[in-house]
Amino acid sequence: MVMDTSSDSDTYPVSSRSRADVLRDLDVSLESGLDAAEVRRRWKQYGLNRLQEMRRKSLWVILQNQLKSLIVVLLLAAVVLSFAFDQWMEGAAIAAVILINTAIGFFTEARAVRSMEALQKLTRVSARVRRDGQVRQIPAEELVPGDISLLGGGDIVTADLRLLKASKLQADESALTGESVPVDKQVDPVVGVVPVAEQSNMLFKGTAVTRGSAEGVVVATGMNSELGKISSLVEQAREEATPLEKRLDQLGRNLIWVTVAIAVVVGATGILVGKETFLMIEAAIALAVAAIPEGLSIVATIALARGMWRMAHLNALVNRLSAVETLGATNAIFTDKTGTLTENLMTVTRIVLDSGEIQIDVGARDGSEFTKGERPVHLSEGSPLQELLITATLCNDASLRRESDGECGAVGDPVEVALLRAAAKANLYRDELLKETPEVREEAFDSDVKMMATFHQDDDEYRIAVKGAPESILEACARVFSENGEKEITNEDRDRWLNRNDRMADEGLRVLAFARRKVKSTEVQPYQNLTFLGLVGLADPPRAQVREAIAACRDAGINVIMVTGDQPLTARTIGLAVGVISEPESTVVHGRVLRDPKELSQEERSRILQARIFARVTPKQKLDLIAIHQQDGAIVAMTGDGVNDAPALKKADIGIAMGKRGTQVAREAADMVLKDDAFSTIVTAIEQGRVIFQNIRKFVFYLISCNVSEVMIISLASAVRVPLPILPLQILFLNLVTDVFPALAIGVGKGHSDIMKHPPRGPKEPILRSSHWLSIGGYGVIMTGSVLVAFLLAFVWLKMEVRQAVTVSFLTLAFAQLWHVFNMRDPGSSFLYNDIVRNPFVWAACAGCTALLLAAVYLPGLGTALKLTHPGAWGWTLVFIMSIIPWAIGQLMKFKTDRKGVEARTPLI
Repeated sequence: MVMDTSSDSDTYPVSSRSRADVLRDLDVSLESGLDAAEVRRRWKQYGLNRLQEMRRKSLWVILQNQLKSLIVVLLLAAVVLSFAFDQWMEGAAIAAVILINTAIGFFTEARAVRSMEALQKLTRVSARVRRDGQVRQIPAEELVPGDISLLGGGDIVTADLRLLKASKLQADESALTGESVPVDKQVDPVVGVVPVAEQSNMLFKGTAVTRGSAEGVVVATGMNSELGKISSLVEQAREEATPLEKRLDQLGRNLIWVTVAIAVVVGATGILVGKETFLMIEAAIALAVAAIPEGLSIVATIALARGMWRMAHLNALVNRLSAVETLGATNAIFTDKTGTLTENLMTVTRIVLDSGEIQIDVGARDGSEFTKGERPVHLSEGSPLQELLITATLCNDASLRRESDGECGAVGDPVEVALLRAAAKANLYRDELLKETPEVREEAFDSDVKMMATFHQDDDEYRIAVKGAPESILEACARVFSENGEKEITNEDRDRWLNRNDRMADEGLRVLAFARRKVKSTEVQPYQNLTFLGLVGLADPPRAQVREAIAACRDAGINVIMVTGDQPLTARTIGLAVGVISEPESTVVHGRVLRDPKELSQEERSRILQARIFARVTPKQKLDLIAIHQQDGAIVAMTGDGVNDAPALKKADIGIAMGKRGTQVAREAADMVLKDDAFSTIVTAIEQGRVIFQNIRKFVFYLISCNVSEVMIISLASAVRVPLPILPLQILFLNLVTDVFPALAIGVGKGHSDIMKHPPRGPKEPILRSSHWLSIGGYGVIMTGSVLVAFLLAFVWLKMEVRQAVTVSFLTLAFAQLWHVFNMRDPGSSFLYNDIVRNPFVWAACAGCTALLLAAVYLPGLGTALKLTHPGAWGWTLVFIMSIIPWAIGQLMKFKTDRKGVEARTPLI
């Protein structure tokens, strides 16, 4: 049954019932959960745990977007004018252009929108449940009422739950109740019918666990959950204008007003010099259209969408479009150590007891896993080694699954799994120990005290098992356990243990300390009067490719900064191994010396900005460090995996969450999720961000330089008493053919291979710098000169009629723009082997455009509409020679700038 959780029902809500009653009503056991057959039956009854599909952007809305632009208004005006002057063919042709242009925009935007919607579905939310007596990780949509769900700090609650166990549990319910701060949770029944916000023994779908741990039974899923009932609270995908989109919009608006002014002047001038009024009005409108790259937004959308998909295939899922642009400008990466720079394959390799060190052979299977010196160590009842392993097993939230053929998997934090695997080598298993000493209370790990504790029934007493940071555990201990029993711990003993801890950390081991205590009540404070058991060293080797990735960041002008909660010595060792620092004497800043940024002196701020490793850092200090670097002008990317990292992920310019070990809260807060948790993937994503921006810069340059040449041709021809070398309808055809398709090809290119060899661009750098505008003007002049010379030679020297001469100038401009795409290669790149030549889409665009241009000349209906005719052999010769000139001059200019050593990151002359 799906149980009622609401406060306005005639029945008693589940929050008012006892735990035993809820479990009985749902016909489920806390210890074993549901079995597979019952789960299948409930799937059929209740369906998958999903909310209604988020409303997609409709095709009608996408179509409307194509008709909103000023370009379409100008084209429609041209249609009306054509019909008013009885130019029915021109009017029909321009209308056809509107339809074709709208169709291209519609289908490309629709594909991009659907791609981005699909991209959001690549991240799957998971849940931990107990089924058939085993803890398993399953997709959250497979939850059914009656499932026993296990949650910890940082998890997203994926169904409505009645709490059965809770330790220091708090939940962020702001999305559901509007409560701005996390609320405390408990397990006892709530008296009476109360609002959702007061149901303190419930967790609701869509909320987040911010602290503690819990077990609960699923009472409602999907649309039966509180979140499902209040559909208005379901998060909708917001369309936000990215900085890039804002720049493109501003660029378009500026071009519109400049062009309208030019069009008015040109039209009036043409009429004054005696040209046909309709022709000049139509030319003025076409000139306005020619100057504005109407394919800009289409190509930008496709470039961003394809770039996001390329990142997804490279294990980087981008959640927000704005992140794509920001990635290209990132110049500082704050990274965690464990799992990002290291393999996150934690293994216990050493145990230090009062009597000495014990090594653990990871690969041994002959009973010699534990050795002291070269002699095997055998566990005896009540020995310090056994007590430590029992404590490490009890004070643990992970689980191992065991079958007849041995272990087949684990669920939980990698450190806790490593502890269970070490204990398993001594035939100590958590499920068996819990039968003898059941857990009755848990103090969840607290990042402030850096400890965790569990209480276990042990006859008429309670055993407290504690683990945490060595310095914190030692501070809470009054005794130490040795071969001869417990003895008082002295300050000298604490110093000796801390020195051991430092030596292990200096070897790159992650070190945990363990302690125990026997008490008569579960109400005592767990972190007092403890007995120290020893230290455990866990090895986590650096990732294979991380050193090369960090070196690539250094070449790209990106600072890599390690920010970890681990010990300074461990952080320094790993930092040296992976190349974050190069000298053993490099400064490692301890979290205890970090102060509020407002209180820092200039000298302290400078030292922080220069440091590359920060150890024992709290979540609050991560925020401060990000703020300090951002105030210094840095564009900061921040990695994180825990719920405490969520504020820092939001604060950073690019928040990067771990897809494997990251909490769901962290993934929700991040701009990007790494499917493989690898640092090298961050570098790959930054490279793709740079490529995307460079591609956009290239096709914007290409589009505007082509359109500027069209404006110049019309303007110059209109100012003198000569026929127009290119007619308005022909301009529209060119904008449709030789602008959009090559620009699209540039937009999806893979970029220059040396793009990560140069510093990142400035965050406020415009799409086109002043040098680019000078180059655009230069190319515009060259193409204009080629077209006008071709027209005059055809008209005066070859004595062609006007229509044939216009055909020559039209084809000259069209092919000049096609060859111009090869001028978009980066300076410093090879003439024959560069990012443009290697792009198969460029060749496809050129081939397709050539076929369309030939159809425009030789296809009867199209040729008549465009007023084109066969140019003849001499005409084609003239077209080829004059159209190749802009490309040839562009390549000569490339060679000249190459010799001057222009930076390869500047893609254009």
